[in-house]
Amino acid sequence: MTSNKTPNAQGGTIRKAKGMELPREVLVGHDTLDNVGGACKRLKMEGPALIIADSNTKKIAGEAVIESLQQHNYEVLVTTIEDATIEEVERVKVKIEDDKINLVLGVGGGRPIDVAKLSSFHKEVPFISVPTAASHDGIVSSRASIWVDDRKKSYDGHTPFALIADTAIIAQAPKRINAAGCGDLISNETAVLDWELAHKEKNEDISTYAKTLSKMTAFVIEKYAEIISAGGEEGAWHVIKALVASGVAMSIAGSSRPCSGAEHMFSHKLDAIAPKPALHGEQCAIGTIMMMKLHGGDWEALKKTLVTIGTPTTAQEIGIGSEFIIQSLMEAHTIRVDRYTILGSGLTKGVATELAESTGVI
Repeated sequence: MTSNKTPNAQGGTIRKAKGMELPREVLVGHDTLDNVGGACKRLKMEGPALIIADSNTKKIAGEAVIESLQQHNYEVLVTTIEDATIEEVERVKVKIEDDKINLVLGVGGGRPIDVAKLSSFHKEVPFISVPTAASHDGIVSSRASIWVDDRKKSYDGHTPFALIADTAIIAQAPKRINAAGCGDLISNETAVLDWELAHKEKNEDISTYAKTLSKMTAFVIEKYAEIISAGGEEGAWHVIKALVASGVAMSIAGSSRPCSGAEHMFSHKLDAIAPKPALHGEQCAIGTIMMMKLHGGDWEALKKTLVTIGTPTTAQEIGIGSEFIIQSLMEAHTIRVDRYTILGSGLTKGVATELAESTGVI
Protein backbone atom coordinates (compact mmCIF):
# COMPACT_ATOMS: atom_id res chain seq x y z
CA MET A 1 0.00 0.00 0.00
CA THR A 2 1.54 3.32 -1.02
CA SER A 3 0.56 6.94 -1.05
CA ASN A 4 1.87 10.02 -2.81
CA LYS A 5 1.90 13.64 -1.64
CA THR A 6 -1.42 14.51 -0.03
CA PRO A 7 -2.61 17.83 1.43
CA ASN A 8 -3.12 17.73 5.19
CA ALA A 9 -5.57 19.69 7.33
CA GLN A 10 -3.11 22.55 7.79
CA GLY A 11 -2.53 22.95 4.06
CA GLY A 12 0.90 21.29 4.02
CA THR A 13 1.80 17.98 2.43
CA ILE A 14 2.24 14.48 3.77
CA ARG A 15 5.01 12.50 2.14
CA LYS A 16 4.39 8.96 3.30
CA ALA A 17 4.87 5.59 1.69
CA LYS A 18 3.98 2.41 3.51
CA GLY A 19 4.20 -1.25 2.53
CA MET A 20 2.39 -4.04 4.37
CA GLU A 21 2.75 -7.77 3.87
CA LEU A 22 -0.39 -9.54 5.06
CA PRO A 23 -1.71 -13.10 4.63
CA ARG A 24 -3.92 -13.42 1.57
CA GLU A 25 -6.17 -15.96 3.26
CA VAL A 26 -6.79 -16.99 6.88
CA LEU A 27 -8.80 -20.10 7.69
CA VAL A 28 -9.45 -20.83 11.37
CA GLY A 29 -11.90 -23.43 12.61
CA HIS A 30 -12.90 -27.07 12.82
CA ASP A 31 -11.42 -29.46 10.23
CA THR A 32 -9.87 -26.68 8.15
CA LEU A 33 -7.04 -28.98 7.02
CA ASP A 34 -9.50 -30.43 4.50
CA ASN A 35 -9.41 -27.02 2.81
CA VAL A 36 -5.64 -26.69 2.33
CA GLY A 37 -5.66 -27.89 -1.28
CA GLY A 38 -8.65 -25.76 -2.18
CA ALA A 39 -7.06 -22.69 -0.61
CA CYS A 40 -3.89 -23.24 -2.63
CA LYS A 41 -5.95 -23.47 -5.82
CA ARG A 42 -7.88 -20.30 -4.98
CA LEU A 43 -4.58 -18.51 -4.42
CA LYS A 44 -3.30 -19.86 -7.73
CA MET A 45 -0.37 -21.60 -6.06
CA GLU A 46 1.66 -23.90 -8.30
CA GLY A 47 3.38 -27.15 -7.36
CA PRO A 48 5.41 -29.05 -6.54
CA ALA A 49 4.66 -28.40 -2.88
CA LEU A 50 7.05 -29.17 -0.03
CA ILE A 51 5.71 -29.91 3.45
CA ILE A 52 8.07 -29.27 6.37
CA ALA A 53 7.11 -30.96 9.63
CA ASP A 54 8.67 -32.87 12.49
CA SER A 55 8.01 -36.55 13.07
CA ASN A 56 5.12 -35.83 15.44
CA THR A 57 3.35 -33.08 13.51
CA LYS A 58 3.60 -35.09 10.30
CA LYS A 59 1.33 -37.66 11.93
CA ILE A 60 -0.93 -35.13 13.64
CA ALA A 61 -1.61 -32.91 10.64
CA GLY A 62 0.86 -33.59 7.84
CA GLU A 63 -0.93 -36.61 6.44
CA ALA A 64 -4.21 -34.70 6.19
CA VAL A 65 -2.45 -31.81 4.44
CA ILE A 66 -0.84 -34.22 1.96
CA GLU A 67 -4.22 -35.81 1.19
CA SER A 68 -5.91 -32.44 0.69
CA LEU A 69 -3.16 -31.24 -1.67
CA GLN A 70 -3.17 -34.47 -3.67
CA GLN A 71 -6.95 -34.27 -4.06
CA HIS A 72 -6.30 -31.02 -5.92
CA ASN A 73 -3.61 -32.60 -8.10
CA TYR A 74 -0.56 -31.18 -6.37
CA GLU A 75 2.71 -33.07 -6.43
CA VAL A 76 3.71 -33.24 -2.77
CA LEU A 77 7.11 -33.81 -1.19
CA VAL A 78 7.76 -34.06 2.54
CA THR A 79 10.82 -33.45 4.68
CA THR A 80 11.03 -33.74 8.45
CA ILE A 81 13.23 -31.70 10.74
CA GLU A 82 14.47 -32.28 14.28
CA ASP A 83 14.88 -28.65 15.29
CA ALA A 84 14.86 -25.12 13.91
CA THR A 85 18.59 -24.87 13.25
CA ILE A 86 20.49 -22.96 10.60
CA GLU A 87 21.75 -26.32 9.29
CA GLU A 88 18.16 -27.47 8.70
CA VAL A 89 17.37 -24.19 6.96
CA GLU A 90 20.32 -24.69 4.61
CA ARG A 91 19.32 -28.31 3.92
CA VAL A 92 15.75 -27.32 3.08
CA LYS A 93 16.97 -24.50 0.82
CA VAL A 94 18.93 -27.06 -1.21
CA LYS A 95 15.85 -29.28 -1.44
CA ILE A 96 13.68 -26.39 -2.61
CA GLU A 97 16.14 -25.66 -5.41
CA ASP A 98 16.93 -29.25 -6.40
CA ASP A 99 13.28 -30.35 -6.49
CA LYS A 100 12.09 -27.11 -8.13
CA ILE A 101 9.64 -26.43 -5.30
CA ASN A 102 7.12 -23.62 -5.88
CA LEU A 103 5.27 -23.75 -2.56
CA VAL A 104 6.40 -24.51 1.00
CA LEU A 105 4.05 -25.43 3.85
CA GLY A 106 5.21 -25.37 7.47
CA VAL A 107 3.14 -27.89 9.44
CA GLY A 108 3.65 -27.92 13.18
CA GLY A 109 4.65 -25.66 16.02
CA GLY A 110 7.26 -22.96 15.88
CA ARG A 111 10.14 -25.11 14.62
CA PRO A 112 8.77 -26.40 11.29
CA ILE A 113 7.08 -23.06 10.60
CA ASP A 114 10.27 -21.06 11.27
CA VAL A 115 12.35 -23.34 9.03
CA ALA A 116 9.70 -23.15 6.31
CA LYS A 117 9.48 -19.38 6.65
CA LEU A 118 13.20 -18.67 6.41
CA SER A 119 14.14 -21.25 3.77
CA SER A 120 11.26 -20.23 1.48
CA PHE A 121 12.12 -16.56 1.99
CA HIS A 122 15.70 -17.13 0.88
CA LYS A 123 14.56 -19.10 -2.20
CA GLU A 124 11.80 -16.57 -3.00
CA VAL A 125 8.88 -18.99 -2.96
CA PRO A 126 5.63 -18.48 -0.99
CA PHE A 127 4.94 -20.38 2.19
CA ILE A 128 1.77 -21.34 4.03
CA SER A 129 1.58 -21.66 7.80
CA VAL A 130 -0.31 -24.67 9.18
CA PRO A 131 0.09 -24.55 12.98
CA THR A 132 -0.66 -27.54 15.19
CA ALA A 133 -0.33 -25.51 18.40
CA ALA A 134 -0.87 -21.92 19.49
CA SER A 135 2.60 -21.57 20.96
CA HIS A 136 3.52 -18.02 19.82
CA ASP A 137 2.77 -15.31 17.26
CA GLY A 138 5.49 -16.59 14.93
CA ILE A 139 2.82 -18.67 13.18
CA VAL A 140 1.78 -15.55 11.26
CA SER A 141 4.67 -13.09 11.64
CA SER A 142 7.57 -12.46 9.26
CA ARG A 143 10.23 -13.24 11.89
CA ALA A 144 11.94 -16.63 12.23
CA SER A 145 13.69 -17.83 15.38
CA ILE A 146 16.59 -20.14 14.48
CA TRP A 147 19.30 -21.86 16.52
CA VAL A 148 22.81 -20.82 15.47
CA ASP A 149 25.83 -22.10 17.41
CA ASP A 150 23.76 -22.94 20.50
CA ARG A 151 22.03 -19.56 20.49
CA LYS A 152 18.67 -18.47 19.10
CA LYS A 153 18.78 -15.71 16.52
CA SER A 154 15.87 -13.81 15.02
CA TYR A 155 15.85 -13.45 11.23
CA ASP A 156 13.77 -11.50 8.75
CA GLY A 157 11.55 -13.81 6.75
CA HIS A 158 8.21 -13.22 5.11
CA THR A 159 4.62 -13.29 6.22
CA PRO A 160 2.77 -16.49 5.27
CA PHE A 161 0.77 -16.29 2.06
CA ALA A 162 -1.98 -18.04 3.98
CA LEU A 163 -2.61 -19.37 7.47
CA ILE A 164 -4.74 -22.47 7.96
CA ALA A 165 -5.39 -23.42 11.58
CA ASP A 166 -7.51 -26.39 12.62
CA THR A 167 -8.91 -25.68 16.09
CA ALA A 168 -9.67 -29.37 16.66
CA ILE A 169 -5.97 -30.17 16.39
CA ILE A 170 -4.77 -27.09 18.28
CA ALA A 171 -7.14 -27.86 21.17
CA GLN A 172 -5.43 -31.25 21.53
CA ALA A 173 -1.94 -29.76 21.84
CA PRO A 174 -0.33 -29.94 25.31
CA LYS A 175 -1.89 -27.29 27.53
CA ARG A 176 1.56 -25.95 28.39
CA ILE A 177 2.25 -25.08 24.74
CA ASN A 178 -1.01 -23.19 24.17
CA ALA A 179 -0.60 -21.44 27.54
CA ALA A 180 2.81 -20.25 26.37
CA GLY A 181 1.14 -18.70 23.33
CA CYS A 182 -1.10 -16.74 25.67
CA GLY A 183 1.99 -15.54 27.52
CA ASP A 184 3.42 -14.26 24.24
CA LEU A 185 0.18 -12.39 23.54
CA ILE A 186 -0.16 -10.83 26.98
CA SER A 187 3.39 -9.51 26.62
CA ASN A 188 1.99 -7.15 23.97
CA GLU A 189 0.85 -4.96 26.88
CA THR A 190 4.37 -4.07 27.98
CA ALA A 191 5.69 -4.07 24.41
CA VAL A 192 3.26 -1.26 23.58
CA LEU A 193 4.19 0.61 26.77
CA ASP A 194 7.85 0.43 25.72
CA TRP A 195 6.95 1.67 22.25
CA GLU A 196 5.02 4.59 23.68
CA LEU A 197 7.95 5.37 25.98
CA ALA A 198 10.38 5.35 23.03
CA HIS A 199 8.03 7.66 21.14
CA LYS A 200 7.92 10.06 24.09
CA GLU A 201 11.60 9.95 25.05
CA LYS A 202 13.31 9.30 21.71
CA ASN A 203 10.75 10.59 19.21
CA GLU A 204 10.47 7.12 17.68
CA ASP A 205 7.76 6.73 15.05
CA ILE A 206 4.68 4.96 16.34
CA SER A 207 1.62 3.55 14.61
CA THR A 208 -1.69 4.16 16.37
CA TYR A 209 -3.35 1.37 14.39
CA ALA A 210 -0.63 -1.19 15.16
CA LYS A 211 -0.43 -0.44 18.87
CA THR A 212 -4.22 -0.48 19.25
CA LEU A 213 -4.49 -3.84 17.52
CA SER A 214 -1.63 -5.23 19.61
CA LYS A 215 -3.27 -4.12 22.86
CA MET A 216 -6.56 -5.62 21.73
CA THR A 217 -5.00 -9.08 21.36
CA ALA A 218 -3.80 -8.98 24.96
CA PHE A 219 -7.27 -7.84 26.04
CA VAL A 220 -8.87 -10.80 24.24
CA ILE A 221 -6.69 -13.25 26.19
CA GLU A 222 -7.54 -11.54 29.47
CA LYS A 223 -11.27 -11.48 28.66
CA TYR A 224 -11.46 -15.15 27.71
CA ALA A 225 -8.93 -16.49 30.23
CA GLU A 226 -11.43 -18.86 31.86
CA ILE A 227 -12.55 -20.30 28.52
CA ILE A 228 -8.96 -20.71 27.35
CA SER A 229 -8.04 -22.40 30.63
CA ALA A 230 -10.82 -24.96 30.14
CA GLY A 231 -9.29 -26.08 26.86
CA GLY A 232 -11.39 -27.12 23.92
CA GLU A 233 -11.91 -25.58 20.53
CA GLU A 234 -13.54 -22.37 21.72
CA GLY A 235 -10.44 -21.48 23.70
CA ALA A 236 -8.19 -22.44 20.78
CA TRP A 237 -10.32 -20.23 18.51
CA HIS A 238 -9.75 -17.15 20.67
CA VAL A 239 -6.01 -17.75 20.98
CA ILE A 240 -5.42 -18.35 17.28
CA LYS A 241 -7.43 -15.32 16.23
CA ALA A 242 -5.47 -13.19 18.69
CA LEU A 243 -2.18 -14.57 17.38
CA VAL A 244 -3.24 -13.69 13.84
CA ALA A 245 -4.15 -10.15 14.90
CA SER A 246 -0.80 -9.84 16.64
CA GLY A 247 0.98 -10.80 13.43
CA VAL A 248 -1.08 -8.26 11.50
CA ALA A 249 -0.10 -5.56 14.01
CA MET A 250 3.56 -6.27 13.26
CA SER A 251 2.87 -6.13 9.52
CA ILE A 252 1.18 -2.75 9.90
CA ALA A 253 4.10 -1.44 11.97
CA GLY A 254 6.68 -2.89 9.61
CA SER A 255 8.54 -4.34 12.60
CA SER A 256 8.03 -6.45 15.72
CA ARG A 257 7.80 -3.27 17.84
CA PRO A 258 4.10 -3.56 18.82
CA CYS A 259 4.63 -7.09 20.13
CA SER A 260 8.23 -7.17 21.34
CA GLY A 261 9.76 -4.98 24.02
CA ALA A 262 11.89 -5.42 27.12
CA GLU A 263 10.06 -8.63 28.06
CA HIS A 264 11.21 -10.24 24.80
CA MET A 265 14.75 -8.97 25.28
CA PHE A 266 14.68 -10.58 28.73
CA SER A 267 13.54 -13.85 27.15
CA HIS A 268 16.19 -13.75 24.42
CA LYS A 269 18.87 -13.18 27.06
CA LEU A 270 17.61 -16.22 28.97
CA ASP A 271 17.88 -18.23 25.76
CA ALA A 272 21.54 -17.25 25.60
CA ILE A 273 22.56 -17.93 29.21
CA ALA A 274 20.17 -20.44 30.81
CA PRO A 275 21.35 -24.08 30.74
CA LYS A 276 17.87 -25.16 29.62
CA PRO A 277 15.63 -22.31 28.43
CA ALA A 278 11.87 -22.62 28.80
CA LEU A 279 9.27 -22.01 26.10
CA HIS A 280 9.47 -18.57 24.50
CA GLY A 281 5.99 -17.51 25.62
CA GLU A 282 6.61 -18.68 29.18
CA GLN A 283 9.75 -16.58 29.48
CA CYS A 284 8.02 -13.58 27.89
CA ALA A 285 5.14 -13.91 30.36
CA ILE A 286 7.50 -13.81 33.34
CA GLY A 287 9.33 -10.89 31.77
CA THR A 288 6.02 -9.09 31.26
CA ILE A 289 5.12 -9.30 34.94
CA MET A 290 8.37 -7.60 35.90
CA MET A 291 8.33 -5.02 33.11
CA MET A 292 4.76 -4.08 33.97
CA LYS A 293 5.88 -3.29 37.51
CA LEU A 294 8.71 -1.14 36.16
CA HIS A 295 6.15 0.74 34.08
CA GLY A 296 4.00 1.26 37.18
CA GLY A 297 1.13 -0.80 35.79
CA ASP A 298 -1.13 -3.41 37.40
CA TRP A 299 1.27 -6.33 37.27
CA GLU A 300 -0.72 -8.26 39.89
CA ALA A 301 -3.84 -8.39 37.69
CA LEU A 302 -1.74 -9.46 34.76
CA LYS A 303 -0.15 -12.21 36.86
CA LYS A 304 -3.58 -13.38 38.00
CA THR A 305 -4.67 -13.78 34.36
CA LEU A 306 -1.58 -15.83 33.57
CA VAL A 307 -2.20 -18.08 36.58
CA THR A 308 -5.81 -18.60 35.44
CA ILE A 309 -4.65 -19.68 32.00
CA GLY A 310 -1.93 -21.92 33.41
CA THR A 311 1.06 -19.96 32.13
CA PRO A 312 4.06 -20.15 34.51
CA THR A 313 4.80 -17.00 36.52
CA THR A 314 7.86 -18.05 38.53
CA ALA A 315 11.41 -19.09 37.76
CA GLN A 316 10.89 -22.32 39.67
CA GLU A 317 7.94 -23.30 37.47
CA ILE A 318 10.07 -23.05 34.32
CA GLY A 319 13.12 -24.67 35.89
CA ILE A 320 15.48 -21.70 35.62
CA GLY A 321 17.69 -20.61 38.50
CA SER A 322 17.20 -17.20 40.09
CA GLU A 323 20.75 -16.19 39.20
CA PHE A 324 19.89 -16.43 35.49
CA ILE A 325 16.73 -14.36 35.99
CA ILE A 326 18.73 -11.61 37.66
CA GLN A 327 21.53 -11.71 35.08
CA SER A 328 18.99 -11.51 32.26
CA LEU A 329 17.33 -8.50 33.84
CA MET A 330 20.72 -6.78 34.13
CA GLU A 331 21.84 -7.55 30.58
CA ALA A 332 18.62 -7.70 28.53
CA HIS A 333 19.10 -4.12 27.31
CA THR A 334 22.16 -5.30 25.33
CA ILE A 335 20.09 -7.66 23.16
CA ARG A 336 18.76 -4.87 20.95
CA VAL A 337 20.62 -1.64 21.55
CA ASP A 338 18.56 0.02 18.81
CA ARG A 339 15.31 -0.59 20.72
CA TYR A 340 14.63 1.78 23.63
CA THR A 341 12.63 0.22 26.49
CA ILE A 342 11.86 0.68 30.16
CA LEU A 343 15.21 -1.01 30.92
CA GLY A 344 17.05 2.04 29.63
CA SER A 345 20.80 1.48 29.94
CA GLY A 346 20.34 -1.52 32.21
CA LEU A 347 19.39 -2.45 35.78
CA THR A 348 21.79 -2.79 38.67
CA LYS A 349 21.97 -6.12 40.47
CA GLY A 350 20.17 -4.66 43.45
CA VAL A 351 17.28 -3.29 41.39
CA ALA A 352 17.02 -6.50 39.36
CA THR A 353 16.96 -8.66 42.48
CA GLU A 354 14.33 -6.51 44.19
CA LEU A 355 12.18 -6.53 41.06
CA ALA A 356 12.27 -10.30 40.69
CA GLU A 357 11.62 -10.89 44.39
CA SER A 358 8.84 -8.32 44.78
CA THR A 359 6.87 -9.80 41.88
CA GLY A 360 7.33 -13.35 43.17
CA VAL A 361 9.32 -14.43 40.11
CA ILE A 362 12.11 -15.68 42.39
